[in-house]
Amino acid sequence: MMHKDWILLDTETTGFAAPICVVEIGAQKMRGWEASGPPFRKLLNQNQDIPPEAARVHGYTREILERDGEPPTQVYADLRRYAGGLPIVAYNLEYDLEKVLKPEWQRLGITPMGGGGFCALRLAQRLLDPVPAGNCKLQTLRQYYRLPERGAHTALGDVETVADLFAKVLRPIAEQRGLDTWAGLKAYAEDEWYPSRIAFGKFKGRSIYDARRNTELRLWLEWLANSSNARSAGMGRWYLRQLTLVKPSKEAELFVANGVSEAQTNATGIILYVHPSLQRLRDLIAASRARLADLEAAYTSERNHVLALEARIFQRLRTLFEERDRLRLVVRYRQVFLDTLLAEGEEEAAKTRDEYEQAEARTREEYEATEAAMESKHRLSADEESELKRLWRELVKLFHPDRFADDPEKQAAYTNLTGAINAAKDSGDLETLRQIANDPAGYMLRQGWAAIDLSDTDELEQLQKLLSSLEAEILSVIEATDALKESDSYDLSQVVEKDPEILDRVIGQQIEGINEEVAKLKAEAARLQREIAELSGDDAPVIG
Repeated sequence: MMHKDWILLDTETTGFAAPICVVEIGAQKMRGWEASGPPFRKLLNQNQDIPPEAARVHGYTREILERDGEPPTQVYADLRRYAGGLPIVAYNLEYDLEKVLKPEWQRLGITPMGGGGFCALRLAQRLLDPVPAGNCKLQTLRQYYRLPERGAHTALGDVETVADLFAKVLRPIAEQRGLDTWAGLKAYAEDEWYPSRIAFGKFKGRSIYDARRNTELRLWLEWLANSSNARSAGMGRWYLRQLTLVKPSKEAELFVANGVSEAQTNATGIILYVHPSLQRLRDLIAASRARLADLEAAYTSERNHVLALEARIFQRLRTLFEERDRLRLVVRYRQVFLDTLLAEGEEEAAKTRDEYEQAEARTREEYEATEAAMESKHRLSADEESELKRLWRELVKLFHPDRFADDPEKQAAYTNLTGAINAAKDSGDLETLRQIANDPAGYMLRQGWAAIDLSDTDELEQLQKLLSSLEAEILSVIEATDALKESDSYDLSQVVEKDPEILDRVIGQQIEGINEEVAKLKAEAARLQREIAELSGDDAPVIG
């Protein structure tokens, strides 16, 4: 493997609607596990409109591609010279090669290139099994294993992240399993395999190896193996074969975590070990808690920035928002009145007015609640953000989802406490966080909640469950952060951060758009009222 040359490749496209056209292609020559030489990256001008949903992901528009892109035939000629006849690997080989590149090459009359590679996603899924929460999204893995931040959702950026993943995460695991040749690695990636954690059904999240002592799970696997669906039956038979082994496969024994280990410590925090000691589990739990605290603090900081901006916009536009939403209700219920009048008569239609008044009252209440919530939103100062991070380092120690699973009273107390912590975090209520951090028992007593035991158990199984829960929470926060950063509100907050005057222009554009909608709604409401009057005469009810 050390001397094998191959190509790592990725594409950005116009989306999923056929024909799929490439807008960016990135590639990196690899030698063994490491990048070799400069990367390849080109933009392609295919004279195609870019759907907004695709442009939002990768940032390329038709104008950008017309300015910076090159003819696709020229790009692929350059790629052929760069890649030669080396095998191609992609993180999602089925999509990039089979659904995107090969059809495009056929459309352009280009002879296919590459071959003999494998899917890096499939390799990662198997080597990292069991992945906490079963997640192998590339950007999630990048953050989870603390790989360098590259250009996410760009072809070259994703290629660089996959190269980092190969060198720093997958290599030590593969070498530990004796996968030291290209042929062996390729066969391993392509071999029949299913996740050791069941991904669906009544036993979702359970390890298949629990079936050795759980009769109900064993019977379920046997039922799966006899399914009329060929794919499901194949999966069930594969799982049953694994249970016939003297002991679980290396995939099931090896545990990949984020912390410190007797076996290995490196910059990515990869841990490889079998049957860790109680002390080692405690060390891993402490490291995971600290990591979770950092991620939660960073997420809360970013989210508070967004919420503070949304509060400013809401407060300036509330009157317009309310008028627009009131008119939407008027139009909706006048249309309902007409439909009911024609179908069921005046008596049933008359009830629509009461329904409208109830809906209008609910809307007013929602606006009042939103106004109250927005008034509490403010952007944290640098000192407040620093304190928030420190407090989360302390309070995350209370985050023990499985500790009291067998004690309903203590479980209820835990739920109350973490609920208060989360509410304070979401609202930026540092005073409450300070109170909990300084005296959690006293805080709970003042709330009238039962006392909670914050000591760690010595049960190996419980500690393993706790570590798994913490890792799942780490991934959950990473995904929440990714979702936040993909939102329009986050994009706007970043722009306003650099140029505060942009906010006035954005609000001006929103006012113009809302006023246009209000004018259309008023016209539609008037038209519907005229129709109601024509049908009901002088006694026609006025809704709104």
